[in-house]
Amino acid sequence: MLTAGMGVIRMETSGNERKIVATAESSGPVNVIFPVRDRFESRFDPRTFCSQSLAKHSEEGSHKRETSIRFDYAQKKSNLEERNIKTGEIKHVENDLAGCVTDILTGFYYLQSLPLKLGATYEFPVSDGKTAVVRATVDKLELVKVPAGSFSTVMVTTEAISGSLQSRGKVWVWYSDDPGHTPVQMRAKLGWGTLLFRLQRIEK
Repeated sequence: MLTAGMGVIRMETSGNERKIVATAESSGPVNVIFPVRDRFESRFDPRTFCSQSLAKHSEEGSHKRETSIRFDYAQKKSNLEERNIKTGEIKHVENDLAGCVTDILTGFYYLQSLPLKLGATYEFPVSDGKTAVVRATVDKLELVKVPAGSFSTVMVTTEAISGSLQSRGKVWVWYSDDPGHTPVQMRAKLGWGTLLFRLQRIEK
């Protein structure tokens, strides 16, 4: 019922990779009660959408952590290192990796590359250190108005159906109903509230 802060997502070219950077900062009364300063950086292969690495700087209330995940496809392992900024404690976790995975950011751009026909369902692996299977369903066509303009869109509902992300909430994404499938709007329902991203502008 109130604006809790501002989030920004952008994609950049980094050599032969693509880099997605997402930031979130709380504002207003929420910033006093539960301050948030988050930054995510994902790198992936644009030919396969296989995630190469994911870095997270997370400050949420009293919890402050630095996390890095690297995906070693040759060794079929994901390697997670997490540092508690307050205590300095470091945790290392290694998990098996069956094959190509996306991460929590790359997955939305992978969906963008699919046909997204009305009624279609897709399943693909997403990893945050442990791999989960995410199901995406193209539910409806809808006209959406955002600061960047009005768009005819296809609405896609995504949720994890197995693994560590299961029962962690749903995400709805509205992609433009054209070959480019530009992400126009995104809504995530989480345990503590709802995040809403709306396209502000398109830069080329």
